[in-house]
Amino acid sequence: MQLHRFDSVQEFWQQVQAYLVQYEAEHNALLGIVQTLLHFPERYPEPPYLATVQVNDEIVAIALRTPPGHLLLSKAQDSDALKLIAQDVQYDPLSGVSSLVAEADAFVKMWQTLTGQACHCEMESRIYQLTQVKPVGRASGSLRLATEGDRPLLLDWFTAFNVAIDGVVPNDIERRVDVELKRQSTYLWENETPVAMVGGRPFSPTAARIAPVYTPPKHRRKGYATACVAAVSQMLLDQGCKSCFLFTDLANPTSNRIYQQIGYRPVCDWHEYAFIH
Repeated sequence: MQLHRFDSVQEFWQQVQAYLVQYEAEHNALLGIVQTLLHFPERYPEPPYLATVQVNDEIVAIALRTPPGHLLLSKAQDSDALKLIAQDVQYDPLSGVSSLVAEADAFVKMWQTLTGQACHCEMESRIYQLTQVKPVGRASGSLRLATEGDRPLLLDWFTAFNVAIDGVVPNDIERRVDVELKRQSTYLWENETPVAMVGGRPFSPTAARIAPVYTPPKHRRKGYATACVAAVSQMLLDQGCKSCFLFTDLANPTSNRIYQQIGYRPVCDWHEYAFIH
């Protein structure tokens, strides 16, 4: 069993593509980040950590990190692969780890044994998949693509979204918004004025991710986000995607119920841990 680090995103993608796509739902977050690294590298200015663990040239685990973000782990075929990854990054200032439940929980135990570092579970999420949009109640307004003129609004809403999720204002909001505008992947539901925001983008010829989903407090409970997610999901299916994927916070029963009404079905769960420095 050997760990291989990659300096080239292109070489990394050539090596990991087949394995990641084999488990498309479980790996939708990793696939989305790799596509961003390939086509919009300005989104992540620091060099990424890219690694595979292989047995006889067969991949058994993949690790990816865009500093200062968490380490992301693929589905692992062997827990010893996670130990190799932990040993390889044990002297890096990791903020945390995100992965499927079994992988994340196993890595955390190994990490604590190696470093003695405490941690806490930041979020328990569920990955959902949609292949067909169900009819939903009609909300007032319509969908439109966000444009450069919406940049001040997007800066405010992306900030509010991150504060709601993480409790902090990230220092890369402007860079993130500029990339989303450049790749034309953010949509607004407009009822005279914008009332909700949904991001949606393909990460392969046949699959797409939905994220983020945000409605300002004064516009909530009016069906805007439901209508917006349904419309963006249908648009992506119409463009040739066979599946759309999204994450939900299991602590938010409302969003989990709404997405299922649209047609999203649970696939697997995901844990995010933060390391306490």
